[in-house]
Amino acid sequence: MNSPQQDEERRTFREEASSLWLITLGPALWAVHFTVVYAATAVVCAKLGTAYLPYLRLGIAALTLIAVGAIAVIAWRSWRQWNYMTNQEYSHGQPTGEHRHEFLGHAAFLLAVLAAIATLYTALPAVFIAGCG
Repeated sequence: MNSPQQDEERRTFREEASSLWLITLGPALWAVHFTVVYAATAVVCAKLGTAYLPYLRLGIAALTLIAVGAIAVIAWRSWRQWNYMTNQEYSHGQPTGEHRHEFLGHAAFLLAVLAAIATLYTALPAVFIAGCG
């Protein structure tokens, strides 16, 4: 049988592991988006030709919408974890579990915002592409 302290430690560990996933997922989604967009562009330009550029643009637009939507969900969950709106006194000088949990939410939120901007910039050349070569 587990003691209340062990149960609390396990709950804290689960929350921190979830926070670490939130920190990781935003930049990981951007990296996958970046790789897929540039690989697809290289394949279309090298193998298929400029006739397929409209399909490439649509594919990039769809992939970008999916990636930015997923990153927005991550940002929303991180924002809620950060608890900024109900806790305006954002001071984390204490090494408590609650402060660590909020700090991880803050870091995950900022990384998600950065990943969303990077994802949009990755897709921006598809707007201006005129041809391959």
